Amino acid sequence: MWQFNLLFIIISFFSCNEKKIVADILIENGTVYNGISTEAIQVDIAIKENEIIFIGDKSDVNIKAKKRIDARGLIVCPGFIDPHTHADRELKKPKKSHNQPFLMQGVTTVVVGNDGNSYFPSSEFRELYETNGIGTNVVLMVGHNTLRKLVVGRSNIKASEEEIRNMQTLVQREMDAGAFGLSTGLFYAPGSYSSTEEIIALAKIVAKNDGIYDTHLRDEGSYTIGLKGAIEEAIEIGRQAKLPIHISHIKCLGVDVWNQSSEVIELIEKARAEGIDVTANQYPYDASATGLQSAVVPRWAESGGNDSLFIRYNDVATKVKILEETEANIARRGGPDKLLIVDTEDASFLGKDLLEISKENNCSPQEAVFLVLKSGSTRVASFNMIKEDIINYMQQPWVVTGSDGNSGHPRKFGTFPRKYRKYIQEENVLDLGTFINGCTSKTAEIFKIPNRGKLKVGYAADIIIFNPLTFKDKANYNDAFVLAEGLEYSIINGLISVENGKPTKELNGKVLTKTAIEK
Repeated sequence: MWQFNLLFIIISFFSCNEKKIVADILIENGTVYNGISTEAIQVDIAIKENEIIFIGDKSDVNIKAKKRIDARGLIVCPGFIDPHTHADRELKKPKKSHNQPFLMQGVTTVVVGNDGNSYFPSSEFRELYETNGIGTNVVLMVGHNTLRKLVVGRSNIKASEEEIRNMQTLVQREMDAGAFGLSTGLFYAPGSYSSTEEIIALAKIVAKNDGIYDTHLRDEGSYTIGLKGAIEEAIEIGRQAKLPIHISHIKCLGVDVWNQSSEVIELIEKARAEGIDVTANQYPYDASATGLQSAVVPRWAESGGNDSLFIRYNDVATKVKILEETEANIARRGGPDKLLIVDTEDASFLGKDLLEISKENNCSPQEAVFLVLKSGSTRVASFNMIKEDIINYMQQPWVVTGSDGNSGHPRKFGTFPRKYRKYIQEENVLDLGTFINGCTSKTAEIFKIPNRGKLKVGYAADIIIFNPLTFKDKANYNDAFVLAEGLEYSIINGLISVENGKPTKELNGKVLTKTAIEK
């Protein structure tokens, strides 16, 4: 009898001393990629309020959870962070603030204000997001083009010293309001009218605030200074301003620069060896997307805005030159049959390429451009990249995944699952752990987003769970507005946003700051 009592005492002793955890959610039995290692681990994860409070073997502790998620056969990892989106265009609309195109890809945080265009002042939009609620977390950037329009205007002129100082003041205000850095769109007007020195002057303000410089390069092809020249410019900005440089949607755009990825990589590796922090993001498609006007109309012709463009176009003295340069730009993009209209105000053009439109209207492709532009804002998918360059960039350890998600291109709805399906599952270009790290922790580190991108105790509970057999993109160029499949759960700030493959429509996101999560 005494043996039984002794055993009871021993069991009671260990039971009383067993660690007790009270959690809101317990994720158990999943295959876990923590965003740190590239190897899978078998651990359980407990969440309390907005943070991760336990990672380990649930049998070692006494966990009482309000909700348990059985992730058997599923992949558990940090929520994806998309470093380049145009989600801000919808986040400000209450009916679309759930951000489902990104959410259903596994994205829990989007960066907005890219390509030099941000909503200004950001403090007003921060308040709007917080009032309306948002479906994913948001990281704000301040856009150079936005500031240049405010201070200098839309014309092709050099900024004066006073105007640069005024823009510096605005950059500082936006950084004080919570921006993580400066974005530029040097390919687009009016950013294309700025000098390197102007950008360096603004970037120095960002550097003082421990921010990042994110750029749509001045040239991704052979329009002006060339792809390699634009890479060198970005590196020089980092060198002079002493801040990290992030190249958005890195690519070799157009026949003139195909197969230059190795030379670009060599330039970046040399800069990194020098101590300049250069990284990039990339989407896994062979077609880019942008405004038709931005793609093929010469920049000098649009100085002053759209009204000025059509005044020049209707003038005999300048029309010939505009059409000649537009024709050359169409050729750079691979020809008129490679430019597909994916978003336009005139439905009769939608889904047609520029060659089709020119034939239907008995005009040249370059004249068809202005026929379409007269109908309003138009976006094109431009099939202008080759697989060799795409894979070459993708395999670099300093390249992360980013969608550049915008209307009309399937990348807005499919970037992350497409990369998983095509380049991890089907073609084995990357292993799963490397893919996940390049969608999570590496992006968080690049943008200096604290407490996100990794599964660690004390980190924010941004976690996704997806089915490795069914996680895939559904959007394509014929129908770019189809949600991805295979995401079973999304937890954002400790709250469930996707459950059993369906969005809960709860607005669990927040505008992030550079400080640690609230306890």
